[in-house]
Formats: sequence, C-alpha cells, structure tokens
Amino acid sequence: MNHLVVIPARAGSTRLPRKPLRLIAGRTLLHRTIAMARAAIAGRSNITLIVATDDAEIADHAQAVGCHAVMTDSAIATGSGRALAAALAMSTTPQFVVNLQGDSPFQPEGALGAVIAALEQGAEVATPVIALDWPALGALRDHKMRSPFSGTTCARASDGQALWFSKAIIPAIRNEDKLRASHPVSPVWRHVGLYGYALDALRRFEACAPTALETVEGLEQLRLLELGIPVMTVAVDPPRFDSSGIDTEADIIRVERLIAEHGDPTPSL
Repeated sequence: MNHLVVIPARAGSTRLPRKPLRLIAGRTLLHRTIAMARAAIAGRSNITLIVATDDAEIADHAQAVGCHAVMTDSAIATGSGRALAAALAMSTTPQFVVNLQGDSPFQPEGALGAVIAALEQGAEVATPVIALDWPALGALRDHKMRSPFSGTTCARASDGQALWFSKAIIPAIRNEDKLRASHPVSPVWRHVGLYGYALDALRRFEACAPTALETVEGLEQLRLLELGIPVMTVAVDPPRFDSSGIDTEADIIRVERLIAEHGDPTPSL
C-alpha cells in the first residue's frame, strides 16, 4: 500500500503572514514540520513525504531542506484540499493521504504512525487526540485567554469515534472539584492537527461545500461529521511540551520560551 504524507504550506495567513517561513528558535516553521515528519516515517519505504504550496519561495525552501514540493492552486482554501490536489498530481495514486498541518511542528512522536495504523486497520478518516491532565487543562485555559481560537478540543465516544470538535473547550465540566479529586485526568481531549484519509473519503469531503457549523467554528473537520463520514480518533501520548498550533506572534513567543526551558524537540534532520 502506498501512502502520501502532505504538508500544506500556503503563503497567505491573516494572523501570521508567510507563516511557513517564520523562524522559531532559528529554524523555520516549515523546516521543523518536515524534520518531525521525516523522523516519524523513517524506515517506511511505502510512504512519500511532500510539501504542497502555492508559493515559489516556500517551495524553494522545502527543496533546500531536502523535501520535494509541488505547486498547487492558490485558490484552494483548505489544507485537505491542497493535500488532495497533491495526491492527484502523483504518478502513482496513493491509497491513503495524510494531511500534516504545517503549523503544528511539535506533535507527539507517535501521532503520525498511529494515524497511518488506524487507516491500515480500516478507518476512513483518522486523527490523534491527547487526554489532558488537570495541569494541562489549566494551561490550555490560560492560553485561550490570550489566543481564543488557537487550540482545538474533541468530544469522542468510548470506541474512539469523534462526536465533535471545537475551538471552545469541550465538554463543559460540572462539579469540577469533585472530579479533580477522583480522577487524575480531565475529560477534555486536545486535538492534534493531523488528519489521515482513505482517498475516497478525502474525495467525498472535498466534493462538498463548507458546511454551516464548519464555517462558524472555522474547523474543516466538522464538515466530515456533518456529512456523516466517521472520524476515528487515536489517543497518543503528549509531546515534550504542550504547544498547540502556531497561529499568532504570541504563539511563537510562547514556543520559543518552552524550547528555552525544556530543550528543542525537533529532530536535527
């Protein structure tokens, strides 16, 4: 089975212009994402890694750090749309396509492999989540006071099927003090910005216009749920530090501080 891992890297970003090329502790956001992906798929000869972009400078930078890049239409609005365009441009059509969001380079070490495993076991769509302990939930709440639309949470069924995703922290917790006393882990799952699709599921997703709730939340994965396409969430261990996505200048400052305090988790590839 041939798999394709795509890092969508568009130039336009209203909150953080030319985001893929922004430096974080001396390395670009894109370079860090490429290095993380390379380390995760090392030894898997049936997986191809590419950057899909609409910008020549970003493509040149990807090539300079050793990753093949393909140019895609600047009119494509979503990372999944760019991933599909890249998949359809390949000489060999992949069975599975992974959209590895380029603004989340500090993902859990096992996330990419867990998503690929779920696809190989029959999932139509798979994405990782992290169970937040109480200190991590507190940190997410503090972060959202400064960047309310940075970081996504997930409500999931006992079998791992996603029920909903939100930029709000879900579920709301009644009697939190009592729950804290009885459980070391909160009921909140943080979503990791990584999606794997069977190619047919990705085609179905992209054939449909954005849905109402997707537009309200600004989360493209909600289209899958509104269309009735099941999304399997896979639980993974947290990364070295909780970084969420890089969406604002404040996010860069926060992550650089974490790197200074805890060391740099990006492999030196």
